[in-house]
Amino acid sequence: VVNAIISRRWVIFWHMSLSMIGIYATIYALPFNNFWHLVLANMFSVIFLWVYSTSLKKQLLIGNILISVLTAWVIGVLYFSKYPLDALNTISQPNSQNVRFFRLTILYAGFAFVITLIREVIKDMEDMEGDRKYGCKTMPIVWGLNVSKTFVAVWMVVLIAALVLLQLYVIQMGWWWSIAYCLCLVVAPLIVAFKQLFKAKSAQDFHRLSNIIKFVMLSGIISMVFFRLYP
Repeated sequence: VVNAIISRRWVIFWHMSLSMIGIYATIYALPFNNFWHLVLANMFSVIFLWVYSTSLKKQLLIGNILISVLTAWVIGVLYFSKYPLDALNTISQPNSQNVRFFRLTILYAGFAFVITLIREVIKDMEDMEGDRKYGCKTMPIVWGLNVSKTFVAVWMVVLIAALVLLQLYVIQMGWWWSIAYCLCLVVAPLIVAFKQLFKAKSAQDFHRLSNIIKFVMLSGIISMVFFRLYP
């Protein structure tokens, strides 16, 4: 895309402009004295994204983990923009109003981290030949496809198991629509992706896998609606 559709200079311009708009929006929307940590965190996020784009994206696993952490942080912003930093002191109190919200934040942030890490490695497998030409040291290039597939498969199993266990907990509350949604639109596609993972060989195969994971990411985000429907 860069230099083919849009010049590198314009990419840098839009990256810096949108990043600054995001930081200014944070400062404008939230009182700095109570939410200074969000401003600093978003500033560091901009710096990390710049470092990623210039060097870390070519390195083994570090760039993948960084993007996964930043994606999880997007969920964390929802919590920390609602509660000041000192609200963390009330999490251990059973009757605290923000306990449920904090637990949901951890749940979705964990999901975002794992599913993003899975997609990042699948994307590296899809782009393996192109990355090799540019001297990248991504997991498929350094460790090979079989090890990379095993890495992704392990995280898929962890995620599927965690989601199934969560449904066993939710079933006690009678959230039947939520359970059906999660099993059909989150767990089932993950199982399909798991089955196709070891059969994948070409860039097209990995592209299809990446699309399935994107669908899981979207359906996972939409599932937040159920926590508004079920008090």
